[in-house]
This record gives sequence, structure tokens and C-alpha cells, in this order.
Amino acid sequence: MIKLKIATITSLLCLSITGIAFAGDMESKETKIARAVSAAPGSISDKATVMDLDGAILREGSNGWTCMPGVRLIPGNKFPMCNDATWMAWMKAAANNEPFSTETIGYSYMLMGDGAVNNDDPASKNPCDGGVWVKEGPHLMLLMPKEQMEDLKNNPFAGGPYIMWGDTPLFHVMVPLSSHNKMSR
Repeated sequence: MIKLKIATITSLLCLSITGIAFAGDMESKETKIARAVSAAPGSISDKATVMDLDGAILREGSNGWTCMPGVRLIPGNKFPMCNDATWMAWMKAAANNEPFSTETIGYSYMLMGDGAVNNDDPASKNPCDGGVWVKEGPHLMLLMPKEQMEDLKNNPFAGGPYIMWGDTPLFHVMVPLSSHNKMSR
């Protein structure tokens, strides 16, 4: 009986998590801009371009940064991010399933945290499928040549920076700025 209740609760949780992605998008432009710029320090986001999830420009910027009200790669995501040009190139490559590499360091801020993500498999969209899932609080993400990451671990629970999606072309460094909101599954 207890196993049946746990299975039922788990199934309902999984359905509610996947259902969030299908919620309607009735937000105003101002609401989206406010959420997008909350992803980075004002010294960056105040002059950043703000791009909606469909690629439409909500506000022109002047400093080379792009803030978004969610992560374009994840339908329904409302965790904002601000990216430099290197990260925007990474986002484009990821969206088009194209290879990406860089010789420069790229920066992305997600000061409002992120939703649950599989640390090993970027294609995994359902936390009910298993794997190592992480819900990271405020963090910075870095792109760099892979050889510069040799000393980093891929364990998000070891403390400090770690590699996400290390065995894929979408590898990057996660730098937690808070120890809150971590989860595993």
C-alpha cells in the first residue's frame, strides 16, 4: 500500500513538472524584460539586449550581452539568463544541434537559479527518467576550451565549480554562488 502511494505521488509529480512546459505565455513585454534582467548584475543587464524565447528582441542593448526571460532550449522555462556573445553562439549551436568550440572564455549569469537539469544528459527532459538531476540556485556558467577543465569534477554535490554535460559537445562549467536549492534524483 505504501509503495502504491509513493508511486502515485511520484507519477503526479512527474505529470505536474512536465505540464509546466505547456502553460500559456500571456506575460507582458515589461514582465519578460524585468525577469530577464534579473539574471545578471545591473552593471551588465541594464544595457543588455533583451531577447524573448522566440528570438524577438524586446529591448535593444548596447553592451554585447543578451538577457532572456528563460532558457530558449527548454520549452516553458522561466529561469532568466544573461549571456555574452560566446554563450549566445553556444545557444545557437545547441538549438541547431551543431558542434561548438571556443578558444575564449564565455560567461552566462543565472542569478535567479535554474530548473531541474540532468547533469549528464542535455537531452533528458523528464526528472522521472533517472540520472543525476540538479536544481541549481544562483550561478555563473563558463565556456572554455575543454583542456582548461581537466581538474574539475562533474559532481554537482562535491562543492565548488563542476562540469555539466561533460561527455557531450555542450560541456560547460557551473559555478554555484549559493549552496541553496540543490536537489538530486
